Amino acid sequence: MDHIDTGDAPETVASDPYAPFPVTSDPVPWALTRMVVPTAVGDVVVHTRLGERPLLLLHGVAGSWTTWTPLLRAADGFDGRGLVLVDLPGWGSSPAPAVPLSTDDAVQVLREVLDALGLDTVDVVGHSMGAFVAMHCAVTMPERIRSVALVSGTTFATAHAARHPLFGLVTLPAFTLLRAGLAVTRAAAVPLLRTLAAVGLLRLLAAPVFTHVGRLDRSVLDAFVEELRPEGFLAAARSGAAYDTDRWRGITVPVTAIAGQDDVFARVSDLARLVGVLPRVRTVLLEDCGHFAHVEHPAAVAEALLAADACAAGDVSGTAAASRTQPVVGAPRRSS
Repeated sequence: MDHIDTGDAPETVASDPYAPFPVTSDPVPWALTRMVVPTAVGDVVVHTRLGERPLLLLHGVAGSWTTWTPLLRAADGFDGRGLVLVDLPGWGSSPAPAVPLSTDDAVQVLREVLDALGLDTVDVVGHSMGAFVAMHCAVTMPERIRSVALVSGTTFATAHAARHPLFGLVTLPAFTLLRAGLAVTRAAAVPLLRTLAAVGLLRLLAAPVFTHVGRLDRSVLDAFVEELRPEGFLAAARSGAAYDTDRWRGITVPVTAIAGQDDVFARVSDLARLVGVLPRVRTVLLEDCGHFAHVEHPAAVAEALLAADACAAGDVSGTAAASRTQPVVGAPRRSS
């Protein structure tokens, strides 16, 4: 797996194992404390640890705080740093809100969580839908955001596909078809996935999402099934369709965007578009990687986040706008 940094100094790093760690619900290895934070939309479950330069980690539409555990293991738990891992309302252990949340609602929930924890500023890291929310955090509460990192983020192409489903069939068919399927099956989707898992067909269904689905620990697939929330996915798609991405032009904090070359829920071209609208951005493209970069290549994501922390601290340069995305040469192709 080659790691391609699309900043001013492209870098290739040594290969690392694919999806080396399981997903776990055990908070003990990282000294995390489980808390329930009351918010305006209901209780929100948070796993947190005190420390300097806290990281706020936001999961995607088929995730919870547990989907970050491979990254925590690869990064040695981000030793010394504070951690805030949120189960957004309706995901993980947090009960569903009475009405689906908008992007503004999600940010307000996070503001209330940070207030409850007594945290003034955080570095926010978001996966998939969580990346979209992370960007909106930087738009609406910039005084509390030190930096943003997008991990397999759904940004421009996904929002456009959500607004224009027929066009999405061409640009992001996996996202568009999943959205249509969930709109039909809704609550029946998760029991159906469990049935497919029982008869050994889940890996086939999940193959578009992960580059090497056959190499995944069973815990990753189990979490993928259990954390999928059809109503939440559909609400997130509607919110993305209504969102004005031009608002991102006002983001001034450093942004790191990490994408997988094989991602079927986002397009690599989104990296170049981010470069065009953000004044301080570093983009990183990972070969041999699908939509779950923090699970598929957690060490590479940890390395990128460590570099982002140094940039945000002003210790090194590198937040100037990147001008190109390097082509991938000799990438291992998708296999099961």
